[in-house]
Amino acid sequence: MATSSLDTRTYDGGLTRRDVVRWRNSLFVVFALSGLALASWLGRVPSIRDLLHASTLEMGFLAGGISIGSIIGVSLSSHVIARIGAQRTAVAALMLLAVGLIAAGLSASLGAGFWAILVSMAVFGFSNGTLDVAMNVSAAANERVLGRTIMPLFHASFSLGTMVGALLSAGAELLDLPVAVHVGVLALVIAAIALVVTRRFQSEDLGHAVEEVGDEAHATGWRSRLAVWTMPGTLLIGLIVLGMATAEGSANDWLPLAMVDGHGVSNAGGTAILFVFLTAMTVARIAGTPLIDRFGRVFMLRASAVSAIVGLLLVILSPVVPLAVVGVVLWGFGSALGFPVGLSAAADDSRNAAARVSAVATIGYVAFLVLPPVIGFLGEHFGLLRALLVVLVLIVVAGLASGAAREASRQKA
Repeated sequence: MATSSLDTRTYDGGLTRRDVVRWRNSLFVVFALSGLALASWLGRVPSIRDLLHASTLEMGFLAGGISIGSIIGVSLSSHVIARIGAQRTAVAALMLLAVGLIAAGLSASLGAGFWAILVSMAVFGFSNGTLDVAMNVSAAANERVLGRTIMPLFHASFSLGTMVGALLSAGAELLDLPVAVHVGVLALVIAAIALVVTRRFQSEDLGHAVEEVGDEAHATGWRSRLAVWTMPGTLLIGLIVLGMATAEGSANDWLPLAMVDGHGVSNAGGTAILFVFLTAMTVARIAGTPLIDRFGRVFMLRASAVSAIVGLLLVILSPVVPLAVVGVVLWGFGSALGFPVGLSAAADDSRNAAARVSAVATIGYVAFLVLPPVIGFLGEHFGLLRALLVVLVLIVVAGLASGAAREASRQKA
């Protein structure tokens, strides 16, 4: 069989086109698996609340368990990646993620109680946070090797995974399928697929920038990995990730319950509306990728912030469900690009990519730790819809900080 010229093209590190494409495709699958796992659990939140007879505040603390584990995972991930590499880190994280998901499902269905689910969710969050950094660092390296914007497409794959997870969760709700059976089977499938596809990963050190970075720290040790926090733009990029991750995460955590309690839809209807949000995010990530190359990161981030603000206001203030659903779509559009663009900006220099991605992701996950109980507390006293007004402030901050994500080529222009 004749070999295509595309297959014989050589990339950084001596990789062929086939190597790079297989690496890219394996990342698509890993991102999708992460989304599938997350949505499979979050889509069953209404049923879990009913099983626990939990208050809105208690559900906020339960969501906070995921965030506590995630922050620990994100904070330690750069050190783990430096020692064993992104590929091995991703494999280990996916296996632990499956364990946490199975444990949480069994705890919910067998009546083990609030604290057993909380601990299981912390394990799930730890593995998901570690995986988040590992797969994004590898994705940023793949993006550098390819030489074009592709990070939002990886996150679109994550969103596709969440869409599938939300659909399966809605179906499980309709069939009254036990949570343990539903998430347990999915966890085993995720673990099996992960063992196969992660073999295609390549080194995250590929695609180094040509320019020197002067006195900026290279992430070769604990002290230097901590020093990335003082690098220009790290904190501002962290604010972008903080605000836009909050826009996404607040929907994942609270949208089904907010639609059930605030707009009177059924449990299955709330999960279906989460699917609408996730679909809007997926479409925006796919459509927005070429627009980033055309208009730049800053313009797209500001446009995203406006869309998220308008959409969230419609969800909160709308007197009718159809208009609230329109708001959900705009909210999804606006939440789509902030997180991937922020991480891509943090990883612009591959020599500090793992440490800097870990730093800005840690800032983003702080919101996931603090906001669930805060929104739960406010929701208990003022209603979930009004409690979501807190999210608007952080989205505005993200829009104002968006200039920090500007590409180096556009800074020179």
